[in-house]
Amino acid sequence: MKPQLDSSRRRFLKAAGASALGAGALPNLLLAKKTDSATPVVGSGEFTYECLHDWGLDSLPQGHHYGGATHGVAFDKQGLLYVTHHGGPESIFVFDPDGKFVRSLGAKAFSVTNPKTKSEQCFGHGVDIREENGVEYLYLSPNNPGLYFAKMTLLGELVWKRDRKKVEEESDVLNKDLRFNPTNASFRPDGGYYLGDGYGSNYLFQYDRNDKFIRAIGGAGTADGQFKTPHGQWLDDRDGTPKLVVADRANKRLQWFDMEGKHLRTQDGFLFPADIDIQGDLMLVPDLHARITILDKANQVVAQLGDDEAWREQVLDKKIGMRAHRELWKPGKFVHPHDACFDKDGNIFCAEWVVTGRLSKLRKVS
Repeated sequence: MKPQLDSSRRRFLKAAGASALGAGALPNLLLAKKTDSATPVVGSGEFTYECLHDWGLDSLPQGHHYGGATHGVAFDKQGLLYVTHHGGPESIFVFDPDGKFVRSLGAKAFSVTNPKTKSEQCFGHGVDIREENGVEYLYLSPNNPGLYFAKMTLLGELVWKRDRKKVEEESDVLNKDLRFNPTNASFRPDGGYYLGDGYGSNYLFQYDRNDKFIRAIGGAGTADGQFKTPHGQWLDDRDGTPKLVVADRANKRLQWFDMEGKHLRTQDGFLFPADIDIQGDLMLVPDLHARITILDKANQVVAQLGDDEAWREQVLDKKIGMRAHRELWKPGKFVHPHDACFDKDGNIFCAEWVVTGRLSKLRKVS
């Protein structure tokens, strides 16, 4: 069921609003109301889901909030869900499969002091998890030019970090004229990985399993093989041949590359694709412009959850500023899907780029 607006929820909204918008800017958050008692359903046929908005919200301890946005989602082998955000007191919240808060982490590694307020601001963005020699690790991208890519244990112990200076030294493309602002990471089948500078230089940086720099892929542009905000990426081996697929967000497309970085194909038809997840033959693409797309093994669209042109016009209307007006959000409608992933049962978890954050569980019903 959709959570009631109880006292703990009100405390959450007040804390989140104060953090994200500043004192005196709370009315739209505090007027949030339950708008529909029924659980909305999205999709159809094989791809039908019950939409449980604000999943896990009521279990957040007092003082914990998502702030200006929820950003990334990833599961570990135990079924724990890791959610990155711009709230506090730390940048990653962890939930069990029932939506109960387990722990938070990332405070010291991903916080920056605001020079005006002298307060600490947490930055959580891309989060991906991989098992290496029987141990799982977080690969994190905090979308702040003063921070860094990082590898951490599931309990928050820092293994390594790559800041701008380090990436400049390693690569032959990042220089003082290019921005640096990490967004996501992804993994290769040989133990290597990619670090994506999606808000910065528009390059992906490839490393081998021993953390040695191999190559840079992309660069700014609109031609095949170039990017305009390579916001997320993933390993696509659904046809038996491993490939890198990139959500080239501002170019409104996906691009595929072979394991040596050669461009293979481009697929248009997206609005603002933000990231990618794959389960079996299905590819999941959260689109920042108010919908979630599912592709089959042949990369044909089989579902577009929440797709509604009239609603999207409202979401994208800058005069409305939908992301900061929780009271305008409608059950079963998405505002800004920023990341999404499957759980082991085929349910979908979606984090949205909205003030106060929103995590929705799409429970598969057929």
